[in-house]
Amino acid sequence: MRTVLTTDDLEFAAEIIKNGGLVGVPTETVYGLAANGLDESAVKKIYDLKDRPATKPISLLVSGMEAVEKYCKNIPVEAYILADKFWPGPLTMVFEKRDNVPDIVTAGGSTVGVRCPAHIATLEIIRRCGLPLATPSANISGQPSPKDAQGVMDYFDGKIPCVVDGGRCSVGIESTVLLMTVAPPKVLRMGGLSVETIEDETGIEVSL
Repeated sequence: MRTVLTTDDLEFAAEIIKNGGLVGVPTETVYGLAANGLDESAVKKIYDLKDRPATKPISLLVSGMEAVEKYCKNIPVEAYILADKFWPGPLTMVFEKRDNVPDIVTAGGSTVGVRCPAHIATLEIIRRCGLPLATPSANISGQPSPKDAQGVMDYFDGKIPCVVDGGRCSVGIESTVLLMTVAPPKVLRMGGLSVETIEDETGIEVSL
């Protein structure tokens, strides 16, 4: 497996994803295993490689709310306020999906989680791909999530073409997940962003 570092290498990583392959990518939370989120066969590779249960959906990494509008519908105004305050960052928001998001991403459900990651390398890959990236943590299901490129290599060396070495994750735990199809938004998973911070900095009440 190749460890990539330079801007030119980011183009190499983006081409792998556009051609249906998998790439280890850094975020501020944990390292992820990224594929084209609109390519059913590429996403299936993630499930197979991670030994991930087919009933467990995968979130998408995007560049911002303009991308969310392409893949989600019935987006409440609160989502724009939250994104303006906390994106890029450790907040995943769950919306109703549009038909262009494959059912395999959502495990057959009607909603999809989306997040804008706070890592310049992965944001650049998203921009170069022009695609949402289906990106669960880069681990075997049930095992600890890797916080650096070496951790990804320990799991998947020889099984994926490359991992982008973006240094050690600055947050080191998974994102907080908010369900945005209900009012008030509901916490589905506590992570790198606290409820107190969300409420104090936006005035938006959330339920537990």
